[in-house]
Amino acid sequence: DDELQTDGNRSGHFQNGEPELAPTNEDVIRIIAAQLAEIGDQFDKEIQRRVVNDLVQHFLNEKLSKEEITQHMSRVVQELAQSIPSDMEQEKAMLVLAMLLTKKIVNTVPSLLHRVFTTTRNYMNQQLHNYIVDMVSA
Repeated sequence: DDELQTDGNRSGHFQNGEPELAPTNEDVIRIIAAQLAEIGDQFDKEIQRRVVNDLVQHFLNEKLSKEEITQHMSRVVQELAQSIPSDMEQEKAMLVLAMLLTKKIVNTVPSLLHRVFTTTRNYMNQQLHNYIVDMVSA
């Protein structure tokens, strides 16, 4: 129900009495978001259209379970991450690739927004949760 923000900003309000993050945490999150966006811009050129189209077809296939789609997305991210320069942390590359693929899929078929967002969130929670927590707390 909240507004989707892709620039690292919050939607401006919280529901159910969720506490707001302290300003220092907010600044850290903005810096991290800006860095990830910059990396994403670099990766954007590397992702071939056929990879996005293949993922779109998986998301459009109603017969596939959420777990099957998440597993497929995980395989695609891992394959793409192998072509990333070795000087970058593997987890960071995978995080950026997952977010970039989400953006590309939704730009291709906007009606998939909810399904793609949910799958990406599940993937990140399953595969990258500890990395994200460490990155924000560092």
